[in-house]
Amino acid sequence: MPKYQIDDTDRRILSFLVQDARMAYLEIARECGVSGAAIHQRIKRLEKQGIVIGSRLLVEPEALGLNVCAFVQIALVEGNKMMEVKEELTKIPELVECHFVTGKYTFLIKLYCRDNEHLMNIVTEKLLKIPYIQSTETLLSLQAVIDRNINCPDAK
Repeated sequence: MPKYQIDDTDRRILSFLVQDARMAYLEIARECGVSGAAIHQRIKRLEKQGIVIGSRLLVEPEALGLNVCAFVQIALVEGNKMMEVKEELTKIPELVECHFVTGKYTFLIKLYCRDNEHLMNIVTEKLLKIPYIQSTETLLSLQAVIDRNINCPDAK
């Protein structure tokens, strides 16, 4: 695992950007007490080091008619078929996250669906038809009570 070198100013920059990725560099510079050019250089260095890996536009799933959020745990018939299954999972557009996990399941995925019928169709007609998937267990999210990005500890 790579070792990253960041200082207190980097932590402050990251804490501002995590809160608002569109925050102007000059505003961050004023908050950090450095020049706009220094902020630009630091952000470029953080990107080059792989600390900042991009920015995203977040869309409210319900605004797109995706009213059901589900987590599906997936068990495989053969544990060494993870990569083949992962390749098939990437073809499911409703899937927004996929994690290799410990325990009796191999994957934990997050899906957004229109309704329960849509979810059932994805599980029965897509997931369970992928070779090497033995079983699934589905958990419905009733409400996201905490939804945040990673914090920058010790940012002053």
